Amino acid sequence: MTDDAARPEETRSHLYAELAAVGPYGADLGHALITMVEPHPGHEREYNRWYEDDHYIAGAMAMPWMYAGRRWVATRELQLLRYPEKSAVAQPVTAGCYISTYWITAGRYADHMRWTVGINKRLNRDHRVFQDRTHIFTAFQDHVGTIYRDGDHGPRDVHALDHPYAGLVVQVIDAGSPGQREDLIAWLREDHLPKRLAGSPAAMVTVFMPTPLPLDRMTYVKQVEGVGTRLTLLWFLQHHPRDVWQDHFTDLDTAVAAKGLGTVEFVAPFIPTIPGTDRYADELR
Repeated sequence: MTDDAARPEETRSHLYAELAAVGPYGADLGHALITMVEPHPGHEREYNRWYEDDHYIAGAMAMPWMYAGRRWVATRELQLLRYPEKSAVAQPVTAGCYISTYWITAGRYADHMRWTVGINKRLNRDHRVFQDRTHIFTAFQDHVGTIYRDGDHGPRDVHALDHPYAGLVVQVIDAGSPGQREDLIAWLREDHLPKRLAGSPAAMVTVFMPTPLPLDRMTYVKQVEGVGTRLTLLWFLQHHPRDVWQDHFTDLDTAVAAKGLGTVEFVAPFIPTIPGTDRYADELR
């Protein structure tokens, strides 16, 4: 008998009713999974089809408490806009042409993590894990805050992965210490990001800080770097990043450096993939 044909008692269905009755279930953005991956050369289409047709669903969206997701891609044209050249996130800085972003319900990180470790072990055992790829930047992250360009007008952060944004800019900042990161967060929230968003093609910026992966994670995913000092910013754009890059995103590192609160280690633009297609798979090299 296959897993899909399993009898209800074999799936322990009664546990679902019990689990649904307890714990947080608000409509809140509490945590994120951000995973940037480089398919090995010659395997781009195969990777895209595996991730979209199987892993995006069975390894992510079908899991408890992961309520929104979106895949993004960086064509070669967009990869060449990245900086700094010597990045602590990607070596070379152009590595990682696909990135997936997922939202997790506030207060449910531990519950989701138990499930995701279990399901990924099962997927690996069942030979449903694509091997011709390298994880460049994969981390579960806690939501620090969201800054909006238009105040109460427009989509909220819980809608960001469902709203048809035209682009995404990923910015990673390393502070010198945990205490300095707190100062960096305060400056970003209260001063820097509100000013940068005014008149910007970005509607919002979500700010996250990484959490360590569990010790029983899959061996092909390396432990998270920068826990305690790193921040990840996601800028959601209403225009193609190519069209607004020069005027709005070439200097995200200079203001942080001038403030002396950290070092920008990665700035990279992406556009959304088109589900059900291999669009852009031939534009990655």
